[in-house]
Amino acid sequence: MTPPPNPRDPAATTASAPAPDAAAGAAVKAADRDHVFHSWSAQGLIDPLAVAGAEGSYFWDYDGRRYLDFSSGLVFTNIGYQHPKVVAAIQEQAAKLCTFAPAFAVESRSEAARLIAERTPGELNKIFFTNGGAEAVENAVRMARLHTGRPKVLAAYRSYHGGTQTAINITGDPRRWPSDSGTAGVVRFWAPYLYRTQFHATDEAEECARALRHLEETIRFEGPGTVAAIILETIPGTAGIMVPPPGYLAGVREICDRYGIVFVLDEVMTGFGRTGKWFAAEHFDVVPDLLTFAKGVNSGYVPLGGVAISPEIAATFDQRPYPGGLTYSGHPLACAAAVATIKVMAEEDVVNRAAATGDRIIGPGLRELAERHPSVGEVRGMGVFWALDLVKDRETREPLVPYNPSPAENAPMGAFAAACKAGGLWPFVNMNRTHVVPPCTITESEAKEGLEILDAALSVADEYAA
Repeated sequence: MTPPPNPRDPAATTASAPAPDAAAGAAVKAADRDHVFHSWSAQGLIDPLAVAGAEGSYFWDYDGRRYLDFSSGLVFTNIGYQHPKVVAAIQEQAAKLCTFAPAFAVESRSEAARLIAERTPGELNKIFFTNGGAEAVENAVRMARLHTGRPKVLAAYRSYHGGTQTAINITGDPRRWPSDSGTAGVVRFWAPYLYRTQFHATDEAEECARALRHLEETIRFEGPGTVAAIILETIPGTAGIMVPPPGYLAGVREICDRYGIVFVLDEVMTGFGRTGKWFAAEHFDVVPDLLTFAKGVNSGYVPLGGVAISPEIAATFDQRPYPGGLTYSGHPLACAAAVATIKVMAEEDVVNRAAATGDRIIGPGLRELAERHPSVGEVRGMGVFWALDLVKDRETREPLVPYNPSPAENAPMGAFAAACKAGGLWPFVNMNRTHVVPPCTITESEAKEGLEILDAALSVADEYAA
């Protein structure tokens, strides 16, 4: 179905667009209200948009209003919505073999694992498939604990690793608090973030050195022989897209090697082209022992995630059964979508396109916006993975809204987000930040359109800034 034209363009034609259908939209919303229980939400306080369709970088509602998606769903539609080659691959697989148990060798499963292993850094050649990122983290932590025989996991504040029990307890943001068992064997530390440094650093080199020293001291005080793994998002995503300073991840790798600790990189959000590399670890020349992925592996078309495993850890389970599994591990439809997605990314040079879009359009465009808008404290990111840190005061760096704001405290960000949507842009907003995370396939004209709408919406945020 062809998306309707942008209603902001008076010259747009509706000749090939689906006709608005308000009655159908109302029926969808009524059924949603009656029966769907939404995640991370107070059910009586939400009003979900009823989506009629999507294509490429856009989606639209039943009233015919179109939105440029600067959130990529939840940062997963790396090749955009409804790519015809991936849709066709799912249809072909469904006609051939819809599903089969994970204990068998299945063509789409084997081929997806091969293509993923070819692109992961180093020799991460074994792939354990899951249904998504949280389950990937669950299993990576289990593997690390079984491999080392140690109980503890070190994880960073300002992180998100998933909503299942182990993953949420490892997570370092407020979504953990209601489910925090306090007995999960997790020890938290501060990762580098120069703009809001915990180490009183004045430059990236100082921030890096002090963050590494803090991490090593934490390990020493916890007892190195008790620590199974350190888990980090290669570039923290929902927590703020804080690109680590040069040398930090290499320093963590060295610390892990010295103490026999498994190094886990969470690439659920950064993997498969998002940062202008197949995996963000390539930017920093590091190879973890375990790498988790999901989202962009098949652009979210069918749920899929997994763990890429080093030879040493894989060998632990050569003669010893791995005590974990999922009914839908390596689901044929999901794997067929992954095969098609990876092939599309290669054929269309999506990874390099994402890098170029960040270097030539999004990065410079956001920095230009920062010069004009007093509400923008910092611009950071790479590829199609960026954040604007919004502030009340650039000098003090006081956030535009406080950490974990109440609905009343969040009013400035709510007004900013509403302005984005009114202009035809769907934003990704979290606390005092807006993230610019469109599909990796976004065109130059689409990116510039989004920046134009963002420019207008930031004027609303400026009203709350000094």
